[in-house]
Amino acid sequence: MDCIFCKIINGEIPSDKVYEDEDFLVIRDIKPVAPVHLLVLYKRHVGKMHQLSDEDRRRVSRVFEVITKVAEREGILESGYRVVVNNGPEAGQEIDHLHFHVIGGRKLGKIA
Repeated sequence: MDCIFCKIINGEIPSDKVYEDEDFLVIRDIKPVAPVHLLVLYKRHVGKMHQLSDEDRRRVSRVFEVITKVAEREGILESGYRVVVNNGPEAGQEIDHLHFHVIGGRKLGKIA
């Protein structure tokens, strides 16, 4: 597979790892848009949300627990942060591997 996130998950490409468990790897984004910009990668390769199996959905439901842990570790739990999932090219998804952006550390503008 030629997925850059799969290569990061498999240790083939180095990353700035923040957290890891059996289902998720959290890394710092290499092009941060805020002081804290993390990528929460689902370890199994699934391109988009609607492609999740029932088992994947069960596992991915833990993402909010993971996000809470890393937000607390990064000191943005109480001040606030944004969670973004770009799903598909028109939504801005650049890498076809399900991942969640956790963005914070400064006041963020409105998005809608």
